[in-house]
Amino acid sequence: MFDTMTLTKITGAFCGALLIYLLGGWAAETIYHMGGGHGKHGEEAKVGYKIEVAAADSTAVVEEGPSLEELLAAADVDKGAKVFGKCKACHKLDDGANGTGPHLFNVVNRAVGSADGYAYSGAMVAVAETWTPENLDAFLTSPKGFAPGTKMSFSGLKKPADRANLIAYLQGAGS
Repeated sequence: MFDTMTLTKITGAFCGALLIYLLGGWAAETIYHMGGGHGKHGEEAKVGYKIEVAAADSTAVVEEGPSLEELLAAADVDKGAKVFGKCKACHKLDDGANGTGPHLFNVVNRAVGSADGYAYSGAMVAVAETWTPENLDAFLTSPKGFAPGTKMSFSGLKKPADRANLIAYLQGAGS
């Protein structure tokens, strides 16, 4: 197997590597030590900076933006057409023209999972019965959040105005 000299060399190499590892750790701790620790007996250790913040007022009202109804009333169909540019790669507006995703002709107030010829994921069919503007808004905010397990890989539209413009555009596109 191994003679005594080979076993001694292997043991020496292992001990040398361990020594270098321990000395490297000690050197790094010495060089990069930021203080801290437990401090002197009875003193609080000082680590970092203390940042004073104002106490939160529990009665403060969080100001929200306009409601979906208000956004839809003020929606711009032309801006919605531009937002639809993000959808065009997978969805078509022609009736029955499914692409990677189902067609969006008359999608507003259409039953979920009802586009003929498109195989929906079970996650999509289980989330709602109808694509109301409210359901579309929630879905367009975060498709995977609204319908976990959906095949749709789109991350969502973060701006409420963009979602409202797109919904208004989709309402007009089916008419």
